[in-house]
Amino acid sequence: MARPKIGLVGAGQIGGNLALLAAQKELGDVVLFDIPQAEGMAKGKALDMQQMSTIERFDSTLTGTSNYEDLAGADVIIITAGIPRKPGMSREDLLATNLKIMTSVAENLKKVCPDAFMINIANPLDAMVYALKQITGGSKQKIVGMSGVLDTARFKSFISMELGVSMKDVTAFVLGGHGDDMVPITRLCTVGGVPVEELIPAPRLAEIVDRTRKGGAELVKLYQTGSAYFAPAAAAVEMAEAYLKDQKRVLPCAAWLEGEFGIENMYFGVPCVVGAGGIEKVLTFEPTAAEKEMIKISLASVSKTVAETKL
Repeated sequence: MARPKIGLVGAGQIGGNLALLAAQKELGDVVLFDIPQAEGMAKGKALDMQQMSTIERFDSTLTGTSNYEDLAGADVIIITAGIPRKPGMSREDLLATNLKIMTSVAENLKKVCPDAFMINIANPLDAMVYALKQITGGSKQKIVGMSGVLDTARFKSFISMELGVSMKDVTAFVLGGHGDDMVPITRLCTVGGVPVEELIPAPRLAEIVDRTRKGGAELVKLYQTGSAYFAPAAAAVEMAEAYLKDQKRVLPCAAWLEGEFGIENMYFGVPCVVGAGGIEKVLTFEPTAAEKEMIKISLASVSKTVAETKL
């Protein structure tokens, strides 16, 4: 039986970490793609990690390329292509440039691997995954955005740091767009089964929610030269693994909605069952009045950015 094939579009910091994590987990063979000007970097990273495999003892073949044909037949595609945020920039500031890049990427992927499970990381994430679906014509089950997995990871890490407990015992999820209006659902966050609202005073919990919403900007400010790459890569690989291994994981993803949470024909971060069918199901619940208002605000932000794609 052939190994699954994982194509990574963009060989920068996130792409390199994606390749390493996917290979170490032996999810399949990895093809690291970038534009011709960066082909050397893609090939170099692939060769470097291939040599590392003899030390770390993982069986995955890694290759680098600038030829889309080398992505033909990929089971999973993860897209990071685009310029990263710089200090002072919003995710929306990237729209014009990254939309041009996404258009080219999507048109080529449609030709070589239209049936792949495609995970978008490029920002502004909700608008870019919308563009990816519109251009490729892919199904709502197979075109998805990595947003909530990362945002939830940040929220959970801040909770575990605040309480001095293992992150393994923190359960939470973040809904909404991948921006400053995202919606951490604090009433459903627990620590070892205990509601976090019983453990952290409301004013302090509000500060943690705010830090979660601005988690990406905090890292951009610290890095100065780019945006986060370790956690985003891990988030996308978790989604890819759930798909490739048919794990039926419940993960918060930017999924195409057709009425769920009262949202029609839009990508929005919601809890999803991820398995061999891709986004197999969206899990819904009744938000409180306050949560509905936050969801409304986040949806307005997403809708505004999506409208600017003019697709």
